[in-house]
Amino acid sequence: MSAPALPTPGVLPCQSLEAMISGGVIAADPAIAPGQVQPASLDLRLGAVAYRVRASFLAGDGATVADRLADFEMHRIDLSGGAVLEKGCVYVVPLMESLALPPGVQAVANAKSSTGRLDLLTRTITDGGTEFDRIPAGYHGPLYAEICPRSFSVLVRPGMRLNQIRFRSGQALLDDAALRARHAATPLVSGPAHVDQGLGFSVDLRPATGSLVGYRAKPHTGVIDLEKIGHYPPGEYWEEIHTDQGRIILDPGAFYILVSREAVHIPPDCAAEMAPYLAMVGEFRVHYAGFFDPGFGHAAAGGTGSRGVLEVRCHEAPFVLEHGQIVGRLVYERMAEVPTQLYGAGIASNYQGQGLKLSKHFAA
Repeated sequence: MSAPALPTPGVLPCQSLEAMISGGVIAADPAIAPGQVQPASLDLRLGAVAYRVRASFLAGDGATVADRLADFEMHRIDLSGGAVLEKGCVYVVPLMESLALPPGVQAVANAKSSTGRLDLLTRTITDGGTEFDRIPAGYHGPLYAEICPRSFSVLVRPGMRLNQIRFRSGQALLDDAALRARHAATPLVSGPAHVDQGLGFSVDLRPATGSLVGYRAKPHTGVIDLEKIGHYPPGEYWEEIHTDQGRIILDPGAFYILVSREAVHIPPDCAAEMAPYLAMVGEFRVHYAGFFDPGFGHAAAGGTGSRGVLEVRCHEAPFVLEHGQIVGRLVYERMAEVPTQLYGAGIASNYQGQGLKLSKHFAA
């Protein structure tokens, strides 16, 4: 097995992922489909069985996920004919893909955008893993998805893609000085750039038209079949949030879909990831189902800036969220090469040019 030669350190583009697949660094059964390869990431597919477990877990140093499943498994579910993963339960699903990473290549996983917008907590675990979603350089072994539906029960089948994986070689992070220089040359965000350990973004609670600022998940809903696109009436699953005051009060335990005030641009030679902001800003958490591919919102890929959808959960106390409050940040990384395919440029990307938008499963 051999890794592709990389001209410079950075996030590996689609052409490098294809070389890794051909070289056996990334393996799968059945074989990887062309649609899984994104500009700077690879979609991962669910296998044929789900294990209902008592609690979330990490394998830990020296142990395998299979070892830990023997400790925590409650029952097994055959997904081959479709099966419901119930709200509030924790499942582990072996993925169809496995890795044989060379020493110089590491990986990070994340939920796909549509997964995060359904409040479907999906994290990758590995043999010997001591962190969620982080796969060390040189890892050889299987991949598993831990899935916990938080707001809605979902119907899944083998081959569905709930999470994705990004590979990098060496140091790829752009520091604040590099971000400021890039923004000065070609804006990374509409309006002023708030740069502090990444590019900060704020919440939009004063829309240009109307008073709709977001959605709150209803507590008692039907099952969502993840195969059905543009199918479900939003009103059966979501309550609209309106305000003309530029603020809303978040309810403890509730899940919200909001939108950033800024329109984001990801240049073709960069990738980005949404990261949480300082915990001290309030009693809430902005989820980070957040890989932003090269070309997202960028003119080179037919974009004119795309706002970031915010997946927000309030914690212990009701919290007043104000228009323009900084709620998260984008961490930018350089690409090892510019991808041969950019986000939105002819690959049917679902969220190019987006504003406030629910997942693709809901009717417009």
